[in-house]
Amino acid sequence: MSKPLVTRPSGGVVVIDATNHIAGRLASAAAKLLLSNKNLNVIIINAEKAVILGDRKMVVGWYMRKVSEWKTHYNPEKVGPKIPRRPDRVLKRIIRDMLPYKKHEGRNALKRLKVYMSTPPDIKGESYYIPEALIRPKPLYKYISLEELWSYIDQRAWSKWKEAQMLLEKIKAQGK
Repeated sequence: MSKPLVTRPSGGVVVIDATNHIAGRLASAAAKLLLSNKNLNVIIINAEKAVILGDRKMVVGWYMRKVSEWKTHYNPEKVGPKIPRRPDRVLKRIIRDMLPYKKHEGRNALKRLKVYMSTPPDIKGESYYIPEALIRPKPLYKYISLEELWSYIDQRAWSKWKEAQMLLEKIKAQGK
């Protein structure tokens, strides 16, 4: 269970659980944390559970256009700019764009950031959530999680990851 991150930590490692967080607000808070303290490392877990606000069809269409507009005969994907597809990379890119990453200060802040899908087994301790970045469910609120977006964009990689997650849960259940 996670606790709210109310005070700014002075140093060390802060683990933030991205479950039910709005991706942009979470990225803004993480960027502020990284820029405010040079001794602080930020780890974000469960990146696939962060959400993007908006109609599902609109968000998927917008992202598909962004990914596919560089796929031409003269500019294949391997040559053009890289658009992240996995949820952890999408979230890290959002945070990177909120940092001055072309300056020394921003590059160092980006090096202190780690973003993971699900929870790696070596990360232990308390995880926090950011109250102002949490989604407040309303009846007609439209949003899409980064995992759902990934399943539309790169279905083959998403299905492999899903199979690996199910296998991991099966192994954990047999181990107990």
